[in-house]
Amino acid sequence: LATTEVEKLLAQDISVNFVVCQLFALLTAFWFRLYLHPSKTSPFVRHVVATLLGFYFALFCFGWYALHFLVQSGLTYGIMILTGVEHMHKYCLVVALGYLSFCQITRVYVFDYGMYSADFTGPMMVITQKITSLAFEIHDGKKLIFFKPDTERMPSLLEYFSYNCNFMGILAGPTSSYNDYIAFIEGTPCRRSKDHQTNGKTNGRHKQTDPSPNIEVVRKLATCFFSLMVFLSVCKVFPVERNIDDDFIATTPFYAQVVYLYLSMLTTRPKYYFVWTLADAINNAAGFGFNGYNSDGSPRWDLISNLRIMDIEFATSFKMFLDNWNIQTAHWLKRVCYERCPYNPTAATFILSAMWHGAYPGYYLTFLTGIVVTLAARAMRHNVRPYFLGSPSHKLLYDGITWAGTQIAICYTVVPFVLLSVGPSMKFYRSWYFSVHIGCVLLAVALPVKPRHLRLKEAPVLSHQDSTSTDGHCNQKTKAT
Repeated sequence: LATTEVEKLLAQDISVNFVVCQLFALLTAFWFRLYLHPSKTSPFVRHVVATLLGFYFALFCFGWYALHFLVQSGLTYGIMILTGVEHMHKYCLVVALGYLSFCQITRVYVFDYGMYSADFTGPMMVITQKITSLAFEIHDGKKLIFFKPDTERMPSLLEYFSYNCNFMGILAGPTSSYNDYIAFIEGTPCRRSKDHQTNGKTNGRHKQTDPSPNIEVVRKLATCFFSLMVFLSVCKVFPVERNIDDDFIATTPFYAQVVYLYLSMLTTRPKYYFVWTLADAINNAAGFGFNGYNSDGSPRWDLISNLRIMDIEFATSFKMFLDNWNIQTAHWLKRVCYERCPYNPTAATFILSAMWHGAYPGYYLTFLTGIVVTLAARAMRHNVRPYFLGSPSHKLLYDGITWAGTQIAICYTVVPFVLLSVGPSMKFYRSWYFSVHIGCVLLAVALPVKPRHLRLKEAPVLSHQDSTSTDGHCNQKTKAT
């Protein structure tokens, strides 16, 4: 077989292994919740089983490349032990992100450049988020709820590896707070619900018995099945590469190119819906992810959910799309970069996101484009939207126009993310005459927007505990960019 054919077969094997592992993890999660419930066994046993199963799944899916997960976690744990609280977060960020980048660069430029398959750096991306989130929480002086009073007890090595490499999230995440994970393992969750009093329960931080996740798991599995069927049936009908085909560009009217761009990028999203929703279902099946009750008394299992599909597909602003896409990563970017960067936090956040995603040039083109699109969208919203709020009909017109504009801007921005390489990406942008880039720069320059520090003064002031609490993450649409 030719080299490319061998690579495609290997990619298919890795993808099959990934799906098989996730389905087996789903079954294991039910067993874990029923037979290793906190009321039936100790946290030590739950930690050990979750960690060993996680590493076994990683070995099955990625072979000995899975050792990188242990190396990355071990290195950063040593840094946490050896360095003081004042500098721990900096060293952990540099080492975790640096080791991740090293693995991404070697995989891209040494092994299999251009392959879309699942790869061993995917789990390392989630582990990097967990490592740095914990380090920043400790640095910020946030006493983790299980620390002894007036001490700064580090997580044990077992707790640390269990948090990073448990079987529920080792392959596809999502990222979760250390507080929430330890609470789940020990069976003493602290949660915050939407309302102060619902379903006869006093909400806030309290202990309560989790409802059964079975209905929610079935609902999410149905979403997974539908997403997978859509992806397999229509992805090849609208290949993204056709957007840069010479005949297509030369013979297709521009309005038809716009429609095709939307359809081709739309068909790439269901695979992410499948992977992230399945990962969420696995955690829910194990009993992790309960987030209190809605006002109607129904349980919410969205504590660590990674997306809201309907809000994505009907987003009427660039921010709304980003707030509902890869939610846990948006929280992470906000905590470690956006809220801490004194200058140009939007640009810094997008650049960090590009570094975290990997070494393909297309990632950097996407996130650099995202900077100017975000600034333009913010300027438009601040200056134009108030004129359309006078009547429902005007608001509906505004929503319709901004929905179309948002979807086109998202598709235009994300094309390099799919094409990966500089040449094809620039060919696409040239075929559009860089029109979105130019339009966004003009809007960002022409329309005034108040500086960030003034916008923050006008916003409701939250206490540090409220703004950083991980219990309320899924109740907020946090702004990563």
